[in-house]
Amino acid sequence: MIKTAKARRGKPPFVPVKTTAGPAFSRTTRGRSQLRGEPAPLKLIIQIPCYNEEEQLPAMLAELPRAVEGFDTVEWLVIDDGSTDRTVDVAHENGVDHVISLGHNQGLARGFMRGLEECLKRGADVIVNTDADNQYKASFIPALTAPVLSGEAQIVVGARPIGAIEHFSPVKRFLQTLGSRVVGLASGTQIEDAPSGFRAIHRDAAVRLYVFNPFTYTLETLIQAGRLAIPVKSVPVEVNPPTRPSRLFRSTARYVARSAKTILRILILYKPLRIFTLASVIVATPGVAAFLRFTYFYMIGQGDGKLQSLIIGAALIAAGAVLFIGGVLADLIAANRVMLAELRSRQLLNDISGERPNPHLK
Repeated sequence: MIKTAKARRGKPPFVPVKTTAGPAFSRTTRGRSQLRGEPAPLKLIIQIPCYNEEEQLPAMLAELPRAVEGFDTVEWLVIDDGSTDRTVDVAHENGVDHVISLGHNQGLARGFMRGLEECLKRGADVIVNTDADNQYKASFIPALTAPVLSGEAQIVVGARPIGAIEHFSPVKRFLQTLGSRVVGLASGTQIEDAPSGFRAIHRDAAVRLYVFNPFTYTLETLIQAGRLAIPVKSVPVEVNPPTRPSRLFRSTARYVARSAKTILRILILYKPLRIFTLASVIVATPGVAAFLRFTYFYMIGQGDGKLQSLIIGAALIAAGAVLFIGGVLADLIAANRVMLAELRSRQLLNDISGERPNPHLK
């Protein structure tokens, strides 16, 4: 949790947030404001990762709200992912409060993470992430943030009506559903539309998230949330007609290949021992069968002609053992990665507390 710059007489300035029950926010400030009984303002920042969106950005920004129920301040932040067009100028012309540039194109996941950090440094209590192509209807932002304000969840995902989206092919609909189920199994969460990028994130959850996959953040952040016991919820939202072809998937074949690769990588990254043990069993089982075949023929005196079964069996059993040992080592590395992510979140909290001396969020 973020600490105030000055604690009164050595006592903790506020009580840490409880994620299992109770309200997520307190409307009472600390320090001097607490003595005066002044209400604490809550800030919502809507972040929009952009890459060459000068044509779509004006229409998208025109629909963004400047006031959302439960928040005293609503600001917009654009993450320019190395655009080569007038995206930055268009953002300024349309009243965007904050524009940050990554310098060169680094991908959606990097832009998402940089946006979270910048929003936190600018005092965001809740962060809403949405797409620059105006895919998601901005009118659903109040519904998206409501569970965060009430304390029901710290991450809320906007669930699109996948079956009713006409421009989604049957293959894409299937993979969207498959991705959600895989994430549910890996994280222990129940999210109807895990690949959705339309989501609201509580400040306490944002400081704990870190994306290792350079391609996409949607699936990995939910798996992290499940492993970190961050409350997650989904709410139904609607989408606008497409304004341009997807830049993430330019063909169905590429979509299938990249989605499968992403899902497999996430499973290996967060469930290494389970995945490697399964692979070990799959490889070693035929080896055991071959070894037993050789043993049978050897017992009845015909083993001389079955040496190939012994060789194949021994090789497969050895390969299975190597896979299992690899899984143990990968699991140890995963534990170390979790520790490093925790250290990163603590450092980020220290950075924020230095720039924000009077936090008002429990």
